[in-house]
Amino acid sequence: MKQIVIEGGHPLKGTITVSGAKNSAVALVPASLLCDEDVMIDNVPDISDIDALEEMLEYLGAKVKRMNSTIEIDATEIQNREIPEKISKKLRASYYFMGALLGKYKVATMYFPGGCPIGARPIDLHLKGFEALGAHIIEDGNKYTIKAEELKGSNIYLDMPSVGATINIMLAAVKATGTTTIENAACEPEIVNVATFLNNMGAKIKGAGTSTIIIKGVEHLHHAYTEVIPDRIEAGTYLIAGALLGDNLKIENVIPEHILSLLQKLKQMGVKMKLEGDTITIRNSDCLKPVHITTGVFPGFPTDLQQPLTTLLTCCNGKSTITETIYENRFLNTKYLNQMGANIHLKNPDCIEITGPTSLSGTTVVATDLRAGACLILAGLIASGTTTIQKVEHVLRGYENIIEKLSNVGAKIRLEEIK
Repeated sequence: MKQIVIEGGHPLKGTITVSGAKNSAVALVPASLLCDEDVMIDNVPDISDIDALEEMLEYLGAKVKRMNSTIEIDATEIQNREIPEKISKKLRASYYFMGALLGKYKVATMYFPGGCPIGARPIDLHLKGFEALGAHIIEDGNKYTIKAEELKGSNIYLDMPSVGATINIMLAAVKATGTTTIENAACEPEIVNVATFLNNMGAKIKGAGTSTIIIKGVEHLHHAYTEVIPDRIEAGTYLIAGALLGDNLKIENVIPEHILSLLQKLKQMGVKMKLEGDTITIRNSDCLKPVHITTGVFPGFPTDLQQPLTTLLTCCNGKSTITETIYENRFLNTKYLNQMGANIHLKNPDCIEITGPTSLSGTTVVATDLRAGACLILAGLIASGTTTIQKVEHVLRGYENIIEKLSNVGAKIRLEEIK
C-alpha cells in the first residue's frame, strides 16, 4: 500500500510536460492484437494500467518490448486463451480484449473487467454491438464468452455515445465481412487515435471523430506505427493546479482543441492564461467567479475533470454547481473535501453545490478512485498543513510520474510505502 503526503501552500513555477493519453493507450495496446505483423506505439505513459495490459498480452503469448515511452508488440503467435479474472479485474479497459480477440479469432472469453468504483458502467452496448455483427453471447456469472461463425458488417445504433462501446465495435468490425456503420458513435479524440492506428495497419475506417463511423472490413492488417495523443485529462488537471497555485506555470504538449470546454470555464472564472501553440502558461488569480458545470460527452465538459475542478471551485466567490450526467457515483471526493474544510452539499444524486471561498486544512483522506485522487492532491497543494492521501494506487494508474512532475515545479509532495 502507498500513500501521498503533501505540505500545502507552495507556489508552482516551471514547466510540466503532458504525457500520452491513458484513455488512448489502454485501447491502442489491445488493438495491436488485430495486427498480423508487429506494431510500434510511441508516447505510451508509464502507468500501472499499461503494466496490467502488458501482463495480459504476455499471458496470451505476445512478445512485448518496452523502451522508455515506446512499446513494440508482436502478437503473431498468440494463443487465444480465456483471460482469468485476476488479470482482467485490474482495469476497466481490459474489455478491449473482447473486441480485439473477437475480431481476430471470432471468439473471446474473459471476465467482467474492473476499474474505479464510479458507477455501474455496464457493457451492454458493447455486447449488443457484437451481437449485431453476428456474435453469440454466453454469460456464466461474470464470465463472458463471445463467439461467431462469421462476423458480418451491420448498421449499429448506440443508445448513448459510449467511448468504450464505439472502440470495441470498431475493433470487432475491422476484419468483418462487408461494411459496418456505427451511428451515434462517440466523438472523443481517443477514438480518432485508435482509428488512425487501425488505418495505419491497413484498416478502412472513415468518420472517426464524428457521430457516424463507417468500417469496411479487410482480411489482413500489416505492420504499423502510431503515437499516443497528449492526455487531455492530465493537461486539464495540471491547468487546474496552475489556476490554484501557478506562478506563470507552463503546461506543454497540450492540444487546446481537446480541452476547450475546460478552457472556457476557466476563462469564465477569471483565471489568467496565455496560449502559445501547444503550451499554456497559467497563474493563480484572486476573486474567482463561480460557474455551473454539466458533464457530457465530447466536446462537452469531461466527467474525468469535474472532480479535479471541484477543488478550484472551493476558491470561487459564491455558489458553483456540478451536474454529473455520465456516472452515478462520482461525488465520493466531496466527503473528504468537506473534511478538509470545503462547503459542499448534495442538491440531488446528480448535482452538488460548492459554496466558496473556503480555506482547506490538511488531514488524512482517501482516494476512492482515480480522478477523486487527483482532486485530493490538488486540495492538498492548497491546504494549510499536511495532507495524507491513502489508497493512491488509483492515482498511479492514470498519471505518469505525477509526484516527480509536481515536485519539479515546486510542490512539496512525496510517495510513501505503508506497511
